[in-house]
Amino acid sequence: MLEKLGLACVVDLRDDSEIAAGPADRLVGEPRVVRLPVYDAAHPVFTAVAEVLLGHDLGAEATLAVQGSPAAMAAIYRWFVTGEGARASFGAAVRLAADAENLPLLFHCTAGKDRTGWLSVVLLTALGVDEAAIRADYLRTNAQTESLREVVLQAMQARQPVLAEAAIRPLLEVRGEYLDAAYDEVRRVHGSFDGYLRDGLGLTGAHLAALRDNLLD
Repeated sequence: MLEKLGLACVVDLRDDSEIAAGPADRLVGEPRVVRLPVYDAAHPVFTAVAEVLLGHDLGAEATLAVQGSPAAMAAIYRWFVTGEGARASFGAAVRLAADAENLPLLFHCTAGKDRTGWLSVVLLTALGVDEAAIRADYLRTNAQTESLREVVLQAMQARQPVLAEAAIRPLLEVRGEYLDAAYDEVRRVHGSFDGYLRDGLGLTGAHLAALRDNLLD
């Protein structure tokens, strides 16, 4: 499938530690690869989630248990909106998509659901897609990854049997409450999504017009 697309650009949202822990990208052709990490080692919740999911420190579950895994995930989604590094990377990714020379463009993170999910929300909103349709597309991730999610959960519990499924499962799913946390933060800080695109991500009217010209029929 990717071979037929003839990718021109791949945006990698992972941090160095994630790339070192995971398998190398298997890319068809010779697309331009742009590293735009959305990660903050100083963010305690983000770090704890990453450590658990990567299998580096399964004991980090205790950190998540302090506020609860769903609340921890919601905190990460709020950070997507306000974190300086997150805003810089998401904004840069949209600008890449606004340049026809980078199309077709693929973007990904480690799990392909949170950072990738929020960038999808940003792009679809910028293109004028209805919020209800965006939400449905985001939540569809759970059905599409159900079998993989169960395999990952079982593997994590095999490595450390004391891991509580109730604490880990929220890290492996997408949930409407996570998306709501990001939307609420957008409204709290910028008043509207248009304000977030402009002031939070540094996108101009020219960027958005080019994005629509390139990606809409």
